[in-house]
Amino acid sequence: MNYKVALASLLLVTAAVAYADPEPCNLAVVSRELPAKTKVCDSQTVAALARQGHVYEQNQLGLAAMLVVGPNVDLKTAAEWFQKSAEHGYAPAQVNLAVLYVNGWGVSRNYAAAQLWLRRAADAHYAPAYFNLGQLYFKGIGVRQDYAEALRFFQLGVDAGDSYSQTNLAYIYDRGLGVAQDVNAAVRWYSKAADAGNAMAQSNLADLYSHGEGVTRDEAMAFRLFQKAAEQGHTGAQIQVAYRLAEGVGTSKDPRAALTWVTAAVSSGDNRGQELLHTLQLQLKPSEIKRSQQVAADLRQKSATTAKAALFQP
Repeated sequence: MNYKVALASLLLVTAAVAYADPEPCNLAVVSRELPAKTKVCDSQTVAALARQGHVYEQNQLGLAAMLVVGPNVDLKTAAEWFQKSAEHGYAPAQVNLAVLYVNGWGVSRNYAAAQLWLRRAADAHYAPAYFNLGQLYFKGIGVRQDYAEALRFFQLGVDAGDSYSQTNLAYIYDRGLGVAQDVNAAVRWYSKAADAGNAMAQSNLADLYSHGEGVTRDEAMAFRLFQKAAEQGHTGAQIQVAYRLAEGVGTSKDPRAALTWVTAAVSSGDNRGQELLHTLQLQLKPSEIKRSQQVAADLRQKSATTAKAALFQP
């Protein structure tokens, strides 16, 4: 099974960089361990600072509206706060606002507006803007598909150390899209992004290790990389982990753990694991199936939170 894919959608990526605020007041709106000495404030303080025109806090309130878990996500409010911050030159908010325009979240879909804000952020040399502009050309979203232009923007992102750009640059070389295929270059950039914790890079690099493409074949290494990606909610990697646990490829056999991983993937909407799910259910006892479903539910919630949080930096 080959689940190697390019990043499928524009990502909301922001950074903890103070453009106008010497000591930004963080709302801690994502589930991640914050850097030491991060100033975390209550929502009322952040809202007050946002109303006073502090761009960092305005972006924070936009993120808070986006990251609500459940039915109370307020995309319109998110768009309003991103707009305020973006208009005052805060590059992370400009990227966030552009993503809303691309997807029609809280605003009418408007590719021209998305490009405008992304290019403003790119003019500020903000790496996620390069990545998102590259994605527009890579997929032909609002523009003519152009791998050369996508490559140019991804390279700019790579030069700025952006792991998403590294992953997509690797994919371009991996598949030879608009360039001569170069698996060695793909391995190099996948590895850099994987080391930075990028789940897509980890999964794609694992696939190369599994097939011995550009590297010595190493199923144990492939399993470890797939597992890292799976823990971040990458459903293709979760199915790969399940398959390897079921068959004992690169790891010891563990059909119960396999069932947990594939259940998590399928329940997240990835139907590529349906056949394996059915096979494992026939092998295990009802009590084992029930237990796997319970663990998978917890795993799905945790990995979904992790995957979502990975797209945002306060």
